[in-house]
Amino acid sequence: MLQKLLSSNEATLRDNANLRQKSLVPMGKVEMLLPMEIGDYTDFFSSMHHAKNCGTIFRGPANAVPANWFHLPIAYHGRASSVVISGTDIVRPRGQFAPSGNSPPPFGPSQKLDFELEMAAVVGPGNELGKPIDVNEAADHIFGVMLMNDWSARDIQAWEYVPLGPFLGKSFGTTLSPWIVTLDALEPFACDSPKQDPQPLPYLAEKISKNYDISLEVQIKPAGKEDSCVVTRSNFKYLYWTLTQQLAHHTINGCNLRSGDLLGTGTISGPEPESLGCLLELTWNGQKPLSLDGFTRKFLEDGDEVTFTGFCKGNGYTVGFGTCSGKIVPSTP
Repeated sequence: MLQKLLSSNEATLRDNANLRQKSLVPMGKVEMLLPMEIGDYTDFFSSMHHAKNCGTIFRGPANAVPANWFHLPIAYHGRASSVVISGTDIVRPRGQFAPSGNSPPPFGPSQKLDFELEMAAVVGPGNELGKPIDVNEAADHIFGVMLMNDWSARDIQAWEYVPLGPFLGKSFGTTLSPWIVTLDALEPFACDSPKQDPQPLPYLAEKISKNYDISLEVQIKPAGKEDSCVVTRSNFKYLYWTLTQQLAHHTINGCNLRSGDLLGTGTISGPEPESLGCLLELTWNGQKPLSLDGFTRKFLEDGDEVTFTGFCKGNGYTVGFGTCSGKIVPSTP
């Protein structure tokens, strides 16, 4: 009924100004909330371009992508308690950094604070403990997708991540847009996923393997500036591992997912320099500062505001994902 009332070809609300005034509330007067209660949050690492770039930066081109990456959707478990709604300020995290020589590790506010352009799947129906979800039925367990910024403190992460993976370099904040777009609404924008070589194991082999043509953009408004600068234009279709493969792999050991669980895609980077999904890649770990209309950035500074947008362009219509934004505020003493 609600969809019918809001459709452009339904006159009840469209042609009644008095009813529209009573029924609709300006977004500027509304406090947006997280659209679901998140029990668990998992973040994947599903973009081949991102994996290659990060591996090259830290390990060199010869060992850029570990062998297991092409056989399974790698992920880690994030912190659901620090997932926040768009518009929430992000406090610069503090932590330890890699020491030089035999010195003890320095401690203080992160100097390499970064954004990560991601999207996230929201689990609909879950599964029972011990009963994996078939990859060809996985779409039935995904309610929809939304914009996500998995903020990252690169210097904290670099020192802590061996041997168990990300911890304090990630758990200080993850921002979501308030809007979930269902897979049904995305079906007109389905497209082929990249060819996977080698062939995935049978439990990850899909009868129909697809991604979605979702245009993504990142803007940064530097501290003290009125205008934002576009720093990235990427697309969801660049993901190597599909949403359904991610979900099926998550459950193959019998892990039970629950309604409202959040599955981040990992940073979505494309093949071109302007399609890289984080400052780590855009500045090549600070070696090539980014120009922002008279300002330069290696990583995010206090007062910088980052905004993600996403949309699918149809024939005469657009499916939007709203905005996913957050501003960096100084570390607490």
